[in-house]
Amino acid sequence: MIYADHAATTALSPAAYEAMLPWLQDKYGNPSTLYSLARDPRKAVAHSREVIAAAINAEPSEIFFTSGGTEADNWALKGTMFQYDRRKGLITSVIEHHAVLNSCVALERMGYAIDTLPVDQMGIVQAEALQSALTDDILLVSIMLANNEIGTIEPVAKLAEIAHQGGVLFHTDAVQAIGHIPVDVKALQVDMLSASAHKFNGPKGIGYLYIRKGVHLVPLLDGGGQERGMRAGTENVAGIVGMATALQEHIEHLQQEADYLNVLSSRLIDQLKSKGLDFRMNGSHNRIPGSLSLSFKGADGEMLLHRLDLMGTAVATGSACDSKDTVLSHVIQAIAAPQEYAHGTIRITLGMDNTTEQVDMIAQQIATILH
Repeated sequence: MIYADHAATTALSPAAYEAMLPWLQDKYGNPSTLYSLARDPRKAVAHSREVIAAAINAEPSEIFFTSGGTEADNWALKGTMFQYDRRKGLITSVIEHHAVLNSCVALERMGYAIDTLPVDQMGIVQAEALQSALTDDILLVSIMLANNEIGTIEPVAKLAEIAHQGGVLFHTDAVQAIGHIPVDVKALQVDMLSASAHKFNGPKGIGYLYIRKGVHLVPLLDGGGQERGMRAGTENVAGIVGMATALQEHIEHLQQEADYLNVLSSRLIDQLKSKGLDFRMNGSHNRIPGSLSLSFKGADGEMLLHRLDLMGTAVATGSACDSKDTVLSHVIQAIAAPQEYAHGTIRITLGMDNTTEQVDMIAQQIATILH
């Protein structure tokens, strides 16, 4: 099996797996309790919070653990908007992950105003578009740091600056970015940031929301007083430790990994070109390393996915969260990909476990299918 869908999920790293085991077995105490069995789990959660905060240049008190990116996105949007009159509004972009887009749909049903910004053909939100959309009724702007389908990295620092000039809070969904490119919340000027561990070789079911000190959200969940009264539910100690361990591994080798994945990506593109295939790359050249959205002229992306699967290679047609939907992806529609190419789109996202031999094999398999 050649796995080339790392934007969907990643394998749990051996180091993260080993780090998690004690908290699943002998050290199983509830960190919110007061007896001695809880002492080590409580220290592990605190240390993990410090590691994660340092990775994005935040303070430990600004990190709140969640069940993943979807919860973090929901909390950022709804936790902000629920504090205010329902005549208030939120700005987002047309290419956001559905965790954001569907949160906006839910908010709109409740009476909040939602303004969705377009993107250019590279998938980039234009600063001028945001500037024009800001009004006195806007409370929050939510623009992703990197797109999950085409890999484009958005100019979040500039967009956040514009939002703040208008007195508006800024949230970014950084699920595809954390662990893959440098992320500094102070340089980005964001008020909130969402992340998910399984995108950077951590466990599934754990993530976090960065909330800048001084920013107030209402809790999304009702229950106990965990996470300083902000996020109810017993802490997933093993998941938290595994997330911190996996993230630390990536941070220590960030440039090395990016260089390797860029070499693999370039090799794949060169191989496809050498085989005479007619295709276009979607998105900006400023992208997540290893992320490729390719549209093949006259092809059927879903057919390509299934044929490649039969040959032992896993790719996607778009977002993994939408993989059962055969309608053209909202991102490919938003960038106005030419119709003769758009339906032949697949997403190939490479990881550190991929090799040059595998990349060559993927190119050969695609050529075999399309010729």
